[in-house]
Amino acid sequence: MDKFLEMKAFAAVVDAGSFVKAADALEVSKAAVSRYVAELEARLGVRLLHRTTRKLSLTPEGEVFNVRCRELLGGLDEAEAEVSSHSGEASGLLRINAPFSFGLLHLAPLWPEFMARHPRVMLDVTLADRVVDLVEEGFDMAVRIGRLPTSSLVSRPLTSTRLVLCASPEYLHMRGRPSHPSELASHDVLTYSLFSMGDQWEFSGPEGAATVKVTPRLRTNNGDTCRVAALRHQGIVLQPTFLVGPDLMAGTLVEVMPGWRSVELGVYAVYPTRKFLSPKVRVMIEFLVSAFGQPAWPA
Repeated sequence: MDKFLEMKAFAAVVDAGSFVKAADALEVSKAAVSRYVAELEARLGVRLLHRTTRKLSLTPEGEVFNVRCRELLGGLDEAEAEVSSHSGEASGLLRINAPFSFGLLHLAPLWPEFMARHPRVMLDVTLADRVVDLVEEGFDMAVRIGRLPTSSLVSRPLTSTRLVLCASPEYLHMRGRPSHPSELASHDVLTYSLFSMGDQWEFSGPEGAATVKVTPRLRTNNGDTCRVAALRHQGIVLQPTFLVGPDLMAGTLVEVMPGWRSVELGVYAVYPTRKFLSPKVRVMIEFLVSAFGQPAWPA
């Protein structure tokens, strides 16, 4: 007897609450469903269902088996769907979430090329710096920057960026150039409020690790706001190279304490594990991996 057929019959009985309704759902006879479940119980050597003339209920062993049974049947369905998806053409609505500044600077220029390559995919792109719940809010995938926590999401590395301490030459001329992280406590700093480390800035350098608590002159949830204030000589910022890289290359911002490095962050494509990788998500991820093979900002 096919073990998966037995499990499908058992799961259908549990869902339907009766052998008759389960038979209708599976489009087989009631006798066949009864036989599948009986043979499953005989093979396992335990009773999985309490049967009375009025209702069915799971035994303690049935409760345990029901959970594992669902996992195995779900895995089979996902495996079949994933294999079949590779032969399908990418199409349909693709909902993507991405951080605001990164999405504007580095993703927006990519969308026209993707659309030209995949004319049957419709893009719905939402830019927001908060971490959205992909499943709850109906996103197919997201681009995220940071040190990813353990979660049920699948992630694919795209590239990386590091946080650079920098300021305008004019600010440093007026206030002096710090040589150690501890000196930042007496400087005007412009902070990004969504950093996981908050106002406790972390560095590693010639003396090992160092952490300094800064007192922000400006705190904001948008990195571009920090950058503009720094360009107007209002303080020191700790911002990613994908944002301030062009300013560093132009000399309008200069790196402060280059011997002390801050955090390096990964840039990832993430998507929910509960879904198989549909063609539209798969082609987008491969497109982004290729596009960020050579990042457009300094290391």
